Amino acid sequence: MSKIAYVNGRYLPQSEASVNIEDRGYQFGDGIYEVVHLHDGRYVDEDLHLARLERSLGEIQLAMPMSRAALSVVLREVAQRNRVREGLLYMQVTRGVARRDHAFPTKPVPPALVVTIRRVPAYPTDVDKWQAACITLPDLRWARRDIKSVNLLPNCLARQKAREQGAIEAILYDEATCMVTEGAATTFWIVDENGAIRTRFLDHVVLPGCTRAALMAELRTLGMAYDEREFSLDEMRRAREAFITSATSFVKPITKIDGNPVGDGKVGPVVRRLFDIFARHVKGDVKNAA
Repeated sequence: MSKIAYVNGRYLPQSEASVNIEDRGYQFGDGIYEVVHLHDGRYVDEDLHLARLERSLGEIQLAMPMSRAALSVVLREVAQRNRVREGLLYMQVTRGVARRDHAFPTKPVPPALVVTIRRVPAYPTDVDKWQAACITLPDLRWARRDIKSVNLLPNCLARQKAREQGAIEAILYDEATCMVTEGAATTFWIVDENGAIRTRFLDHVVLPGCTRAALMAELRTLGMAYDEREFSLDEMRRAREAFITSATSFVKPITKIDGNPVGDGKVGPVVRRLFDIFARHVKGDVKNAA
C-alpha cells in the first residue's frame, strides 16, 4: 500500500505529494514542526504537542492552519489511511507560497500544512538494551531555541558528529559558561552526585520538551522531586546517572559520554524507575485517551 500524506487539504500518495518551490519553508525555513508518537492508535501527549505547535507559530507571527479540533481530525485520518497504529507522525506548517523575499508577504497567503506518518517499533521493553552513548559539543544554534523551527542545520551537524563517533546524540553546552543546555534533538537530564534529578530550566535557550513536561507531571503525581536547575559539564561528568527524553527517545539511559562511563557505566536505579514510569504513561495514562 502506498504511504499517504496530507498536503494542503488533500490526501495523496507520498510518491505524488509535493510542495511549491517558492514555499517559504523550502526557501527560508520559515515554518514550525511537531513530531508525535502514536501508540496503539492513540497519539501520546497530543494536547501538549498541539499547544506547543500553536505557541511556536504565534512566536513567528504565523496563524494555525486550522483549529486544533480540525487538525486532530487530520492527524487521525492520516494514521487511519496509512493503517498505522504504532508510529511517528510529522506535521509541518510554513508561511506558504510567495515570491522570494525575506520579509513576510505583503498580502497574506494561506499557511501550508504537510502531515506524514511512518511505522516504528513499540515502546522498548528492555531498558538495558535501550541505553546509549552521547558526545558533547558547543551549542551553535540560534538564540530562540524555544521555538520548534524547521531551521535545523546546526542540529543536523551535531547529530552527524555524534553518529561518526558511534553515539546517538550530541549534548550541547554554552561555550562561554560551559553550562549544559540540551541535546541536539532531546532534553538532557542527570541524576547528580547528590542523587537529585535535574534538567535545565525553561527559557529561550532550550525547547520546552513535551516528553519533559509529561514526565515531570508523572513525577509530581508520584511525589518524586526533580530540580529545574542548570548544570555544568563538570557536574555532568560527576553525575551518577544521565538520560534523555523526547517523543522518539521516551526515557533513554545514557551510560557513556565522550567515551567515558556515566557513574558505573550501567543503567542506574533512578533511570530504570523513570523508564518504567514513562512506559505506563505511554501505554495507559488516561490523559492520553483519544
